[in-house]
Amino acid sequence: MDELRSKAIEPYPYSFERTHTVVEALAEFDKLSESETMVKVAGRLRTRRDFGKTIFFDLHDESGKIQLYIRKDEALLAQLSSDNALPERNTPSEAPVAFSDFLSLVDLGDFVGVSGPLFKTKTGEPTVNVKEFTLLSKSLAALPEKFHGLQDTEQRLRKRHLDLLVNSETREAFRLRTRLIALTRRFFDERGFLEVETPMLQPLYGGAAAEPFRTHYRVLDRDYFLRIATELYLKRLIVGGFEKVYEIGKDFRNEGLDRVHNPEFTMLEAYQAYVDYFQMMRLTEELFRLLASELTGSTTVTPVTWMGAEFDFGKPWEKVEFVPALAEKIGTDPLALSEADLRKICKDKGVEVTDQTPYGKMLDKLFTELVQDHIQGPAFVADHPRIISPFAKVHRNNPQLVERFEPVIAGVEFGNAFSELNDPLEQRRRFEEQTARHEEFSVMDEDFLQALEQGMPPTGGLGLGIDRMVMLFTDSASIRDVIIFPQLKEEGK
Repeated sequence: MDELRSKAIEPYPYSFERTHTVVEALAEFDKLSESETMVKVAGRLRTRRDFGKTIFFDLHDESGKIQLYIRKDEALLAQLSSDNALPERNTPSEAPVAFSDFLSLVDLGDFVGVSGPLFKTKTGEPTVNVKEFTLLSKSLAALPEKFHGLQDTEQRLRKRHLDLLVNSETREAFRLRTRLIALTRRFFDERGFLEVETPMLQPLYGGAAAEPFRTHYRVLDRDYFLRIATELYLKRLIVGGFEKVYEIGKDFRNEGLDRVHNPEFTMLEAYQAYVDYFQMMRLTEELFRLLASELTGSTTVTPVTWMGAEFDFGKPWEKVEFVPALAEKIGTDPLALSEADLRKICKDKGVEVTDQTPYGKMLDKLFTELVQDHIQGPAFVADHPRIISPFAKVHRNNPQLVERFEPVIAGVEFGNAFSELNDPLEQRRRFEEQTARHEEFSVMDEDFLQALEQGMPPTGGLGLGIDRMVMLFTDSASIRDVIIFPQLKEEGK
């Protein structure tokens, strides 16, 4: 870099006017090569092959790769315009810079812009015959080694820019993520849902049982919380008169890291007035059917492969009822057991609990390990015990249950859905029961209860984890592979 500047060559000019991306140049190759049109392309140099008076580079931009052919005695170093030059940072050169000498200062990883006609080599490779060459950004760090790339998983996650640079499958996974979110938006927009934004910074966390991140709001001199869910704010909008709303946004839970959990994650939540959880089941099936069709590039639904298994989203989903399925595994009705008996069964089955683990939490852990982990699906786990579902309406046929379901695929829960509880007195009782049981992270949200007292129509609600959906459609084993910058432990710890 210093030597370039000593020769009055600025290694970081302001811009370069391309006429084509690589993929555009290749798509129009026949027309452009026949007319000997001068094309201007730009990108990063990735490979170099020297043959005396000639040199070949491979130039990569976001769209693809094209070969560059340079005759050292014919190509010119493009003079930087006054708009691009930074003369105050350059020392004037005593003599013009020979292009062949300049090439010795060019490294793999540098960004360059070139101009020249297109032709095919003897091997049929589309190539730019470079007539003008402009250095656009000098790379001061070496690229990962060509043949082995960046293989270490930890380093790929810590240095995502290098992972994206050398691993095309990583770039494709995040392109698919963007498409999946766009398709999900289109799905709800076309059905008349209004996309909204609710606060991430909340005076009281709610909508789930999870430990929040806490921060201090200095102007108000009080603690606030990063939201753990958007549910209670979206329900306020249903109270306020909107009949279909949804939000795609970040939630935060101050909890563990594993292959399906990250403290910062992306959720979809949608609420529709005058429907129940059966309509939410239909919406879920329709959304996954659309995604499977669009993301596999097929006009018909083809099986989606994830974790070594195939899933057909063109068929109706299986339904697994929570209590009967768990009763089959433990040999008795779990809701008829005392807390002591349930704790003993947990310990007998190898399900880790303590003497302080609440009844509802034990039910949930038992079901997860004995039943859910073994469901291939796609399936709806439905009709959960009321004790573990504070925001769902009581089941119309069994007061011990609620109208709730979780979509499950390959043993992984993808979300939650309810016939939403809209009785404000019952909702208050549920909050009070949680508080009386000293359940972890239970809160009494008076503001939400007051909103509910204004009246909320019958409502169906649906929450889906976007990151897990991307895992499914990219066949990824870990959530960290589909979050572009995941949280990681401090290096070396």
